[in-house]
Amino acid sequence: MDMVRPIFLSGKVLTNEGGPPSESATIELVCNGIPRPMAYTNSKGNFSFQLGGGNNMVMPDASVSNSGMDPFGGMGGLGGNPAINNNRMGVSERDLVGCELRAALPGFRSESIQLAGRRLLDNPDVGTLLIQRLGKVEGYTTSMTTANAPKNAKKAFEKGLKEAKKNKLAAAETEIRKAVAEYPLYADAWYELGRIQEAQNKRDDAHASFLKALEADARFVKPYLHLMQHDLAANNWEQLEKTTGTLLKLNPYNYPQAWYYNSVALLQLQKFEDAEQSARQALKTDELGQIPKIRHVLGIILAQQNELPEALVHMKGYLEKAPNANDAGQVRNQMMEIERFLGRQAATPASAPPPQE
Repeated sequence: MDMVRPIFLSGKVLTNEGGPPSESATIELVCNGIPRPMAYTNSKGNFSFQLGGGNNMVMPDASVSNSGMDPFGGMGGLGGNPAINNNRMGVSERDLVGCELRAALPGFRSESIQLAGRRLLDNPDVGTLLIQRLGKVEGYTTSMTTANAPKNAKKAFEKGLKEAKKNKLAAAETEIRKAVAEYPLYADAWYELGRIQEAQNKRDDAHASFLKALEADARFVKPYLHLMQHDLAANNWEQLEKTTGTLLKLNPYNYPQAWYYNSVALLQLQKFEDAEQSARQALKTDELGQIPKIRHVLGIILAQQNELPEALVHMKGYLEKAPNANDAGQVRNQMMEIERFLGRQAATPASAPPPQE
């Protein structure tokens, strides 16, 4: 039987320019293509965390891609490593097969460190994760307004975060409300208030809090990720196009789910050429294939434009990635209809040219 115990891991994140990133990066554990946030870097780029032993993740937010989310009702996710996701006692060496660490920071692409073959008693230092700048981005994952927050507001905010970490959500909400009352431009606090309200199923309150965060700082990207899910749930396609479009102007590199949702909105609005461009961008930015449903949506968009052979290719690609998706039968029926149409088209003889005079 494999030994099972908590594993401690530590390391450092540096940019390709040689120093630590100016913003805190999220350290993600990626198993079988599914990322889980585990820790954040400090001002020097250092990080550390424990796998197993009841301390498996930081509180995830909407910037963590949810590959199972599907606007059309089918679950297209691939699943992560259940042993690492759920084991409260620890992990075994076998659990680390198919897992790697990477850093997530808008505007950067991260190298990865493979964990397969790592032994439980190895040195916890995994080394340096290098991140490379992709291009200039106008959006930030931490609001610039935080630097101007007065001492009392910061104190209430930090206390609220501690309460949230202990899952005392009502107390956390009370403290963070004190922070935004003291400093109404505290965009980070409005955002965390929205997350805590979502966790309590106070969706309308959360929606209002995310909007307040953007009123305080429109270049703060995280609220957009939640608001686009609200737009989707309400089938508000015009607003979903606007929300995702604004986010993608702020950062077109790091949010394949935003490109995906944007393509869904444009498809529903029958803007097929724009929808196709967004779906192709979603595929391009989804480097780990976390959102297989993109291929199905792209197939539907192409079929609407009578690009049937390529539509079949993408629908087939979706089923290869997610053969057990809830909508797999529906997709197979769509493919059969397209194949029948193409078969009839091929069987129809070409019309004879008109006689020459």
